[in-house]
Amino acid sequence: MVTITDFKKRTSEDGREFNVLLLQGEMELVQSKESGRFYATAKTCTIPCTFNDPMCQGLIGKTLPGNIEKIECDPYDYHIPGTDEIISLSYTYYYDPLERTMEQEVFGKAAA
Repeated sequence: MVTITDFKKRTSEDGREFNVLLLQGEMELVQSKESGRFYATAKTCTIPCTFNDPMCQGLIGKTLPGNIEKIECDPYDYHIPGTDEIISLSYTYYYDPLERTMEQEVFGKAAA
């Protein structure tokens, strides 16, 4: 399951404004490569929508079936919020509306 946590305005290449919904996945525990300690995090992504501001506002807190998946992409620079640090990333996250079984998660998508 993913949760709609917010919405933001974006501008298309032709100058038109539209809204995107911010989605957040389930909490995950991840081990730090530097300290070895675990921390809680959740994958996030955005999806475009055709809804106006009041409709988007009303969707905050709603849940959707599916998961947020990590995929490879061309490298790009990312500014870490709250710092002056810029890092290079070669992955992004996307919303996959299909629920997966535990077997599919463990053994991969070919088990579908």
